[in-house]
Amino acid sequence: MKIIVQKFGGSSLVDKEKREHAIDRILQRYKEGYSIVVVVSAMGRRGDNYSTDSLLDLINEDSKDLRSKDLLMSCGEVISAVVLTNMLNESKLPATAFTGGQAGIITDACYSKAEVLYINTNRIVKCLQKGRIAVVTGFQGMTKDREITTLGRGGSDTSAVLLGEALGSELVEIYTDVDGVLTADPKIVSDARVIRTICYNELYQLAEDGAKVIHPKAVEIARNKNMRILIRNTVKDDVGTLVTNSLNSDYYSDDKKIISALTHKSNKVQITIFTEQSKDMVNKLMKEIAQEGISIDLINFFIEKIIFTVCLDDLEKLKKILKNKDYKYNIVSNLSKLSIIGHRMCGEPGVMQRIAKALYGEKIDILQTSDSHTTIWCLIDTKYVNKAINALHKEFELNIDD
Repeated sequence: MKIIVQKFGGSSLVDKEKREHAIDRILQRYKEGYSIVVVVSAMGRRGDNYSTDSLLDLINEDSKDLRSKDLLMSCGEVISAVVLTNMLNESKLPATAFTGGQAGIITDACYSKAEVLYINTNRIVKCLQKGRIAVVTGFQGMTKDREITTLGRGGSDTSAVLLGEALGSELVEIYTDVDGVLTADPKIVSDARVIRTICYNELYQLAEDGAKVIHPKAVEIARNKNMRILIRNTVKDDVGTLVTNSLNSDYYSDDKKIISALTHKSNKVQITIFTEQSKDMVNKLMKEIAQEGISIDLINFFIEKIIFTVCLDDLEKLKKILKNKDYKYNIVSNLSKLSIIGHRMCGEPGVMQRIAKALYGEKIDILQTSDSHTTIWCLIDTKYVNKAINALHKEFELNIDD
C-alpha cells in the first residue's frame, strides 16, 4: 500500500464549507491511488462550539482533576472525526472514524501531556486494506489500562507524524489556513512569501520561537525519522512548503538565501544580576532558579554581572528568589526576542553586521544577542517588533524569489 497521512487543523474544519475543501484534498489523493489516514483536530478556536478551549471553558480552569480534563478535551476531536467521516461517506468515499485509543496510540498515564509509548497499527491497516479511509482523532491516545489521555497543545501534529512513521507513509500533509511556511508573519510583513522548501532544523526553530504553522515536537519526530512533511492551505490550490532533510541534493533548489525566515516571541523580561558579592551565591541562585522550574534564555556571564531573560509568567517567582537572597538586580520588561533563521548563515561572514545595520537604521537598540548554527536571536523593545521584522525582511530580500 502507498499510504499518505493528512492532518487537518481546527481552522480547516470549523464549518461545512471548510470541511468540503478538506474532502476535496482527501479525494485528490484517493484518486491518485493512495491509502489515506486522516488526522483531525477539534473544530475551530475559542468561541467556536466544539473547540478545545470552548470545552475547557465549561469547567473550572484551575481544576486539578487532569483525568477528567482529558476526557473533556478529547471530545472535540471525536466530534470532528465523526462529522468528517459522515461527510466522506455521503460523498461516496468509504471512511471509518477512530479515537486515538482505537487507532492503537498507546501512551503513558501523564494526563494532559502524555507521551506515546507505541502505536499498534493493526486496526488502521485492516481498515486501509478494505479500501476505506481511516479518520483518526489527533491529540489523544489511551493508556494500557484504557484511560483516555491527551498529548498537549499541538498534539494533532504529533499524532499525524507518529502515525506516518508507524505506517511507513510516503508523506505527511499538514493542512492549515496559510499557504505554507512563510518568510514572516503576513500580519506583520505584507509581502511575506511562501518558502517552497525548508529543512527540519529551520522549521523546528521557527515553530519553537513563535511561528504557529506546526508544533515543534512534530518537526523533531519527523527530523529523527527523516520523514517528509508537506504544509499546505486547505482552501487554496497552492504547492505549499516541503519539509525535508537539509542534506538532500535538491534542498534549496528554488531558494539560495542566507536567511530563510523571521519570527519572534514577546513577553520577555531581561534580568541583570550584579555578582560582585559572591560567586557561590550565583551558583546557589542558578540552582534555585532551576528548582523553581524557571526557564532561562539568552544568558551572558560577565565578571561583575549576569544578564539573562525569562518569560513574563516566571517573573514573580524569580523576584521572590532574588529578594530572599538580597541580590542587587535590575529588570527591563516589555521585550521581544527576534529570531533570524537560516540554514546557510553558518560560517557566512557579515550576517550580524547586516542585522545591526537594518535595526540601527530604524533606531532600534539591540539589548542582547545569541546565536546557533541556524539562528541569530536579538532582544529588542516590543514596541519596535513590527518595524524590526520589516527592516530585516527588506535587508535580506526575503520578499524576492531567487
